[in-house]
Amino acid sequence: MTTVTLQRGLAIALTFGLLLFVFEMVRRKRLSEQYAILWLVAAVVMLALATWKGLLTGIASLAGIYYPPSVLFAAAIGLIIVLLLHFSLALSRLSDQNKVLAQQLGLLAQRLEDHERRPASDTEDEDEDGGTRPPPAEQMTHAG
Repeated sequence: MTTVTLQRGLAIALTFGLLLFVFEMVRRKRLSEQYAILWLVAAVVMLALATWKGLLTGIASLAGIYYPPSVLFAAAIGLIIVLLLHFSLALSRLSDQNKVLAQQLGLLAQRLEDHERRPASDTEDEDEDGGTRPPPAEQMTHAG
C-alpha cells in the first residue's frame, strides 16, 4: 500500500468518523442544528476531496501544489479558519448579550432593593397571599 493510498484512506476514515460524530451529537441534543450544519458541510467537503481523486489532483495542479494530499490539509485549514471566524462572531454576540443581561439584572435588583426599603405606608395594601387588595368600596368613585 502506497503512502498516498494510506493517507487517502485515513482522510476518508477520519471525515466519515466526523460525520458520524456530528450526527450522534445532534441526536443526543448536545449540538444544535445551526452548528451541526457547519460541521456537516466541512466534513462533506473533506470527504469529497478525499474520495474523488480527480478533484483533488485537479485542485492541486491549479493551485500549483505538487503533492495532492496536501490539498486536503490546506482545505482543512481553510475550513477551520471559517469555523473559527463563525464561532468568534457567535461568541462576540453572546458576550454582548451577556453584558446587556447583566446590566438589566443589576437594574432589576436595584429596583427590588429600593422597593423593599420603602416604608409599608408607601406600598399598596397586600393581602395574605402577597397580592394587592382593591381599595374599600367607599373610596371608589363612580362615574355617572
